[in-house]
Amino acid sequence: MARYTGPKHAMCRRVGRPLCGSPKCPALKRPYPPGQHGPGRRQKLSEYGRRLLEKQKLRFMYGVLERQFRRYFERAQRSKGNTGERLLQLLETRLDNLVYRMGFAPSIWAARQLVVHGHIQVNGRKVDRPSYQVRPGDVIAVREKSRRIPLIQESLANAQRAPDYLSVEPERFQGTLLRVPSRDEIPIDIEESLIVEFYSR
Repeated sequence: MARYTGPKHAMCRRVGRPLCGSPKCPALKRPYPPGQHGPGRRQKLSEYGRRLLEKQKLRFMYGVLERQFRRYFERAQRSKGNTGERLLQLLETRLDNLVYRMGFAPSIWAARQLVVHGHIQVNGRKVDRPSYQVRPGDVIAVREKSRRIPLIQESLANAQRAPDYLSVEPERFQGTLLRVPSRDEIPIDIEESLIVEFYSR
């Protein structure tokens, strides 16, 4: 299975904010690029550079590699409606992302691991593909045998409020995707129009 194995915080430091979602992200204390000249470096990006950086940020946030990300874009392009918004909706309704949003894992990377190791069920059946596309009405649950895992219990104890398009029942270790989220319900700071421009050049 293809997965991102590069440095988790380099992109966070480059853009000056915690894209990884970790409360211990180094970008919170050092919001400047890594390296000896990081604090004083002010890089002016070209239009191409801005579009590329926005694409890389979104890929990093969801832990998706380039070829898979390109397929998501092509699928969004074939769909009706706004291409950028549709791209975000496809990424947001991936199984690993929803496991993270529901508070069963502290990060997207931990959520991916829970899925791959078979700790997650969708509609009562084990699903071990992080890229599984969840549909409205699908119920995501932690398997009964996995509910004592400290990572899951700690994450639920510290979880923030889930977005409105999700219904979460922490005491039952499960949640439901109520609907496909609209753009303003997706809690990420991205200019998706720049990504559309990047692939349309």
